[in-house]
Amino acid sequence: MERTTLDLWVGIFVVAGLAALAMLALKVGNLSTYNMSETYELQAYFSNIGGLKSQASIKSSGVLIGRVAQISLDSKRYEAKVTMMIDKRYQFPKDTFANILTSGLLGEQYIGLIPGGEEEFLKAGDEIKKTQSAVVLEDLIGKFLYSKAEDSK
Repeated sequence: MERTTLDLWVGIFVVAGLAALAMLALKVGNLSTYNMSETYELQAYFSNIGGLKSQASIKSSGVLIGRVAQISLDSKRYEAKVTMMIDKRYQFPKDTFANILTSGLLGEQYIGLIPGGEEEFLKAGDEIKKTQSAVVLEDLIGKFLYSKAEDSK
């Protein structure tokens, strides 16, 4: 009888450990905080998306409002086209800014929307015209070194 009780407790701890690992994986993957309800699609073009990935978060004022649905290269503009799915509860003015930002220790990149002041709202299929690309650390270091080299001449 003692052996079965010990086996039962070991089994409970194993299941609890697996559940904790699954929750950690969802948290790191940022998939646990957003449930898909009715959405509408918006597009934005960026000259550099850095490490932005499909299913990345879209936030406004720190609130999760959607996900990146698709990323592709527009062969006419030679820019990254980002398709976003935004929760229908959230409407944004036509002059909204879309920025690629970085958060967390792992350097997760997400899109931050900053609403403008226009009275007309974006509709399904519209394009966000005002965008700011990702800040790439290597580019910043290169510009800094170039400016130091120019100063020393």
